[in-house]
Amino acid sequence: MMALLSSNGMGAFFYEIIMISDNDELYNIIKVLSDTREEEILKQTQELYASIANTQAEWYKESGFTCPEGCGECCRNFEPDLLDCEALFMAAWIIENQSEVADKILEGDFPFPENKGCPFWDENKEYHCTIYGGRPFICRFFGACGSKDKDGKTVFKPCKFYPANILASHKPPLAHRQYSEKETLEIFGRLPIVMTDIMETAVSLNPNNQTTEELRSILPKYIKHLKWIYNIKKAAPAC
Repeated sequence: MMALLSSNGMGAFFYEIIMISDNDELYNIIKVLSDTREEEILKQTQELYASIANTQAEWYKESGFTCPEGCGECCRNFEPDLLDCEALFMAAWIIENQSEVADKILEGDFPFPENKGCPFWDENKEYHCTIYGGRPFICRFFGACGSKDKDGKTVFKPCKFYPANILASHKPPLAHRQYSEKETLEIFGRLPIVMTDIMETAVSLNPNNQTTEELRSILPKYIKHLKWIYNIKKAAPAC
């Protein structure tokens, strides 16, 4: 399920859900990886991504609050560190949907190497992210996630890049500060997804998930790994 939102530029958001099977975006490569550990990790990661999308869709619908349309400022100078499961999923998505990009990355050529942040962030594209379906956890959390306070309660803070004038036009007016669980419920009608709850599950998917590595470093390794498996499978005689 994919939640699509648009705004009139004044903080009023319109909400629509379009049913799209995430499996369609990885159909061929998952088929090739059948009966491998990689297939299992991809499907489990996919389930977590779907869980985030579903919970955020409910948040968007009930709260009417999300990032300003076409913002992307959080990605401009930010290069995410990836768990192994995220790198595997991103590599699979790029191989499946942008095979030429995958080949260029193996040659050391990312789409936007001059970026200080993410090498997939396109300044001139309206929504900026060029691998949206393969983006990692942190990029899925941006703008619609909460955290826990010292008492274990959910708190929410608008993104630091959120325009102050749009926050001020919200009813009731908002500011760049942390809102308690009680305040969040009163203002938005529900609580956002909590990043740490999902990440605890993500870390458990793969023993190698105990550490992270910068995107530019880890992604080529997984593209190479998946292509190696693909070539072995392709060369194997049919049963």
